[in-house]
Parts: sequence; structure tokens; C-alpha cells
Amino acid sequence: MTEKIYTLAVIQPQLFYGPNNEYLELIKANFPSLKFVARGNEIKISGDEAKLEIFATKLKELEKYFEKTGEINEHVLHDLFKGTENKKLHLSSAGQTLVIGTRGQKIAARTGNQKALVQAAGEDDILFAIGPAGTGKTYTAVALAVKALKERVIRKIILTRPAVEAGENLGFLPGDLKEKIDPYLRPLYDALEDMIPTEKLKSMVDSGTVEIAPLAFMRGRTLDNCFVILDEAQNATNQQLKMFLTRLGPDAKMIITGDLTQVDLPRRQESGLRIALDILKGVKGISIIRLTTLDVVRHKLVKDIIKAYDKREPEE
Repeated sequence: MTEKIYTLAVIQPQLFYGPNNEYLELIKANFPSLKFVARGNEIKISGDEAKLEIFATKLKELEKYFEKTGEINEHVLHDLFKGTENKKLHLSSAGQTLVIGTRGQKIAARTGNQKALVQAAGEDDILFAIGPAGTGKTYTAVALAVKALKERVIRKIILTRPAVEAGENLGFLPGDLKEKIDPYLRPLYDALEDMIPTEKLKSMVDSGTVEIAPLAFMRGRTLDNCFVILDEAQNATNQQLKMFLTRLGPDAKMIITGDLTQVDLPRRQESGLRIALDILKGVKGISIIRLTTLDVVRHKLVKDIIKAYDKREPEE
């Protein structure tokens, strides 16, 4: 049996141990064969030397993460210390810059739940981001997709949404197919144009590297080696959402965003998103991140508007 003493030089002991030593207990649970004695900034650990080396490696990874983000939370510790011995911390950019925008601005997750979305994107292949307007669901998802494309993790971005009118009857729309569907997809273009220069984005759209299409166009396809975002999913029917989810290929990732307080389907038709959240709850490999008014990053009045409407029209 080997005994080693580790000194917490980078992370403050109170942050490392967590509230009521919860973080320390989580770490200990993943090294049941090791004996921990923690006092102040020193941790004395005894046990098999190979296991001690694994602990030391993971501690260094955690310190690097802390130096970059200035935070530690249960999700990070669970991802880092749980699982196989060689598991790395996925997408440790939660809270860091995801991409540099076209105006030189740093685009990063800004709120706790946005950071949770970034973290979950490194762990699971299907994510649901649910929350009210202005919480950065779509914007964060697009930033993750652009980051993955720039880092050559995937070869294509596919952005889609149901072509459902928001309580308006727009009637006949002139023009070719692209001109007819572009108004529905404008929010996705807006996010992309914040992150990719206009001419380059046009070239990427023309070459198919970035594809923006209505949800109906996904039928019959296998979406592989790509990052797929379904926006405004609350306006997808149950059949449409099931069709979309079953397009997932071996090397693809999906993020589904939606706001269940803004369903524009016919009155008697239930949102496919609401049904999917109920059916898929607890399925391994699928994350559900729920954003709230605390995550609103638009004008400060947006948060107050949402709260006022919630009081008048509570979600069913």
C-alpha cells in the first residue's frame, strides 16, 4: 500500500470539498479502494499506487479546468471522476469562449444553465434545451455547432425548424422555395451571421457545409457526421419530432430547442416536444436542460415581460 499527500495549491479547499463536503464525497465514491484523510489544503490518500496515479492525473485535469473557468460544480466532477480511467473532461469550454464573432466579440455561455448546455453537449448526442424567449437556447446551440465545424469534429451543420406561422396568416408567399422558407429560418441566419462572415457563410451554404431547411425536408435522411439543430421544436407535431429524432446517424449530435409557452400549432394539436420530453425522460444519452427567466440575456425588460405573462397564463 502506498501513501501520498496532495496539496491543493490551485483550488481553494472549500471549493474543492464543496458544500458539506459533497464534492469530496463524490470523488471518494469513485475511488472506493482508496482511503482519504482531508485536512485544510492537504489530502492524504493511501491505497494502490496505480489508482493513486489515476487520481493525480484527474486532479491535474480539474485544476486546469478551474484555472480556465474559475468554477467547479457537480456536473464537472461527475464527468471527470466517474467512468473509465481514461475518460477526459469533454467540452471543458463551458464558461469559456466558444467562438469569436464577426465583430470580434467573444461568444460564450453566460449563465448557469447555458454552461450546463455546453457541458451536456460533450456528454450526450441528443440534447433538449427548453426555456422561454431570450434565454440563449438557439444562440448557444449554434455556437456549439460552429465550434465543432471549425475544429473539424463534424463536416456539416444542419439547422431546421417547423414552418409554422406564429399566430398569423401570412397567406401566399411569392418567390422560389428558398424565398418562401427563408422568413421562417431567419433567426438561424441571424445567429450564424454573428459568428461567420457573410461571404464565407454564403459560400458554406452554397457548398452545403451549412444547410438550413424546414423540418419536412429531414424525412427519409440519415444525418451523419454533422451537428443538427431543431429550433422552435414546440411547433413540431409528435409524428414530425419522432421522424426527426430517428434521423440521427452514428457520428452526429442533435440539439432540440423549444419554448412550451409559445406553441403555434392548431388549438387541438398537442406539441410533439411536450410528448417527447415525457417519453424520453431518463433515456441514457439524452440530456434535458431547462432554462428559466434567470437565463434571459436580452433586454432586461424581457425577463419582466416573461414573468408577467407567466402570472397571467401559467404553463399547463
